[in-house]
Amino acid sequence: MKKTRKYLFISLLVAQGVVLGLLENMIPSPFAFAPGAKLGLANLITVISLFTMRKRESFLLICLRLLLTTLLGGTVSTLLYSSSGAFLSCGGMLLVKKLGPQRVSIIGISATGGFLHNVGQLFVASWIAQSWSVMLYLPILSFSGILSGIVIGLSANLLLQRVKALHQFQLAYEKEH
Repeated sequence: MKKTRKYLFISLLVAQGVVLGLLENMIPSPFAFAPGAKLGLANLITVISLFTMRKRESFLLICLRLLLTTLLGGTVSTLLYSSSGAFLSCGGMLLVKKLGPQRVSIIGISATGGFLHNVGQLFVASWIAQSWSVMLYLPILSFSGILSGIVIGLSANLLLQRVKALHQFQLAYEKEH
């Protein structure tokens, strides 16, 4: 039963991440100063997973979300850019999270992820273009990535408070029945 719940939770988060990713693809970029930059709404699910499950499960969630989003509305290059950003972002967020809540908040962790996501994508773009000049776009994308990370971190903070409340409610309900 416990394993089933775990996989159900992962599946629900993957589905939410895919839906958020597909919806975001339909929205024009909110950053006029950074063409192609997006909010990274699906990264909200990644941040939540880092605080609600083990690293291995978060990694599985990211892989499934990337694969399904690509199959439902992307290309191989989309997968390449998205996965490089997602994995570098996740690794960086895990490292910063190890500093502990007394040193860095969920918002700071998410801002780190937003920045590193863009770094990962620009490395892939540089590799594909075989030119480091693509990295000149980093200062602009850094600003949008950190800003997006802050918004995602604030949202994740609110959602995690609700998840904790729901979990406590579920435990109380199971005690009664």
